Amino acid sequence: MFCNSNGNQTEETQRTCPAGQGSLPPCGPFAVPFVVRQGPNPERYDRTKALEAGTLFPDLDLPFHLKVNPSQLADSHLNQLRALDFVILELGLYLDTHPYDAEAFALFQNYVELEKTARAAYVEQHGPLTMTDAALNGSYTWGDGPWPWQYPEEEG
Repeated sequence: MFCNSNGNQTEETQRTCPAGQGSLPPCGPFAVPFVVRQGPNPERYDRTKALEAGTLFPDLDLPFHLKVNPSQLADSHLNQLRALDFVILELGLYLDTHPYDAEAFALFQNYVELEKTARAAYVEQHGPLTMTDAALNGSYTWGDGPWPWQYPEEEG
């Protein structure tokens, strides 16, 4: 992408793209990205809605190309764990920029405890989710199966 000293395109920059593919202007100005800044104590979705929306925060709920359709999320133990893990991650990212938000930190701690309890119950009922879960009972059972991706999704 080349422009001459007047900012006009040279012959090298006047290439065309294949059908169905756009092109950026070769001499366009630099863009300044916009990043949303959240205030303290923002509204939050519940954990299932957060997993469906791809964010814990309604203010950041933008249309995403690969958004999960809520009807695809069965109410299973595995999806409940996924929702808890997702909310913990989202709250952790929020706390990175709002470390003094006591309400968010208390919620984070609450979800961490809920996740620990839910994970232990899941492992007890269905088997290990991770290699470290496979070593909890005094022997290493990871290779015994079934593996986490082999568990039925309808185990509700």
